[in-house]
Amino acid sequence: MADYQDILYDETDGVATITFNRPEKLNAFRLGTYDEVIDALLTAGWNRDIGVVVLQGAGGKAFGVGGDSGDKKDLRQGRGTIGVPVEGIHAAIRDIPKPVIAKVQGYAIGGGNVIATLCDLTIAGESAVFGQVGPKVGSVDPGFGTAYLSRIVGEKKAREIWYLCRRYSAQEALQMGLVNTVVPDDELDAEVAKWCDEILERSPTAIAIAKHTFNADTESIRGISRLGFQAVDLYYDTEEAKEGGQAFRDKRPPNFRGKA
Repeated sequence: MADYQDILYDETDGVATITFNRPEKLNAFRLGTYDEVIDALLTAGWNRDIGVVVLQGAGGKAFGVGGDSGDKKDLRQGRGTIGVPVEGIHAAIRDIPKPVIAKVQGYAIGGGNVIATLCDLTIAGESAVFGQVGPKVGSVDPGFGTAYLSRIVGEKKAREIWYLCRRYSAQEALQMGLVNTVVPDDELDAEVAKWCDEILERSPTAIAIAKHTFNADTESIRGISRLGFQAVDLYYDTEEAKEGGQAFRDKRPPNFRGKA
């Protein structure tokens, strides 16, 4: 893609930075955002001059909050099982032979939380807030969003995150193993740059091999994810799922029990 509308892309001194650039929407992804992020990840990932990729959100208030609630799920018509290529972003993060760092400031909620979880490393500012919303709005991010999360934080904690949809501070995320380190927000840029510099001093081939072998242990989750998204696609056609989305847009509590 020659011109991006929803993201910013930069390559400087061996580091590719992809910025989700919809701060007025807390960097929520609309239909075109998914394709742009995938394109940028693949561009950076297969560029031999790039040694590390950084994902971040614009505006300081959010890393990302998942899909744009203004896009009705039953009207999605793009690529991917559910009409947007969520699986494509997950695959790109895992498949490119470069470490991907999530640089998190503000909210990392819903799909944004899953992306931060999937990245090889996650560095958070003190303002970072993590959590899930799926069961509150008639959705779920199966596979990597659930099964892989349990590998990171443990199954009991992963179930808590999904079943209760609570919010977790940066320090709480650090304690559960969801992030690698936490620094004051005004030190976040320098901290990420330091980690990138250290990675760039290492053998890119050795890192690529290490990444692929780490991934091999959880590669079965890709199949779980495909199956899960097929189920989610069917779920989005139900009155229960539609109630979740409509209640969120109406800013009222959903009545799921009356729709199941």
